[in-house]
Amino acid sequence: MKKSKYYILLVAFAALVTTMSSCNLISSAGLSSKGLPTNEAPEELPSTTANSKVNVDHSEWNSLLKKHVSSEGMVDYKGFMKDRELLNVYLSKLAKMKPTKDWSVQEQLAYYINIYNAYTVDLILNNYPTKSIKDIDGNWTKDIVTIGDVEISLGGIENSILRKMNEPRIHFAINCASISCPKLLNEAYSAAKINEQLDRVTKEFINSDKNEISKNSAKLSSIFDWYKKDFIEDGVTIIDYVNKYSDVKIANGTTVTYKDYNWNLNEQK
Repeated sequence: MKKSKYYILLVAFAALVTTMSSCNLISSAGLSSKGLPTNEAPEELPSTTANSKVNVDHSEWNSLLKKHVSSEGMVDYKGFMKDRELLNVYLSKLAKMKPTKDWSVQEQLAYYINIYNAYTVDLILNNYPTKSIKDIDGNWTKDIVTIGDVEISLGGIENSILRKMNEPRIHFAINCASISCPKLLNEAYSAAKINEQLDRVTKEFINSDKNEISKNSAKLSSIFDWYKKDFIEDGVTIIDYVNKYSDVKIANGTTVTYKDYNWNLNEQK
């Protein structure tokens, strides 16, 4: 039976709402910090361990990343599965080290980025094999991360902690286990190298095939669309921000469009 134009339009509208809801969930999942502290990063962030009450050792995570993540950020989840015990040791250690305001912003950034990435890997392992993190129920909204006496979601860490720290480069450091995500760095973040590491991953992402950039064309990752307000504060435009790190400078006034996102698992074959 031939479907009416009204029916076809209704189906199309429903699909659009579903897509918009999915994108909104990504950018808004986790609306509470659960009382965890968020020191604000200065405009110029120095790498240092000298200004913090606590210095966290991330060596277990560093070893796992070097062993199971390629230089392109592709992850050997089967290899990680064999090292679950070491991953569990690391997650248990972080769970006992609840950040306080006495921690420096450098230590907080490294801790929250590493715990986000480590629990994302753990989430995939708990649901492996899977084609996409989006196939996992409550992926960003369930309270799966333990920090002291607090249970918090991955979305909570991203949106209510890291995004509140005035450091937009975190968007290129945290990894959502997908092809279009910024790559998972194959070393742990640390306060001693945090500024250099954040600069590195931001430059690598912006100059990668996750974006298509020329002087008069800018087809950018959807990350710049979903989290636009994090990049355009104080009159800075998306083009201004990208040009800080891009090898090819985009001309002012260029129309910016955004690429489709590939949510397939970032699995090393």
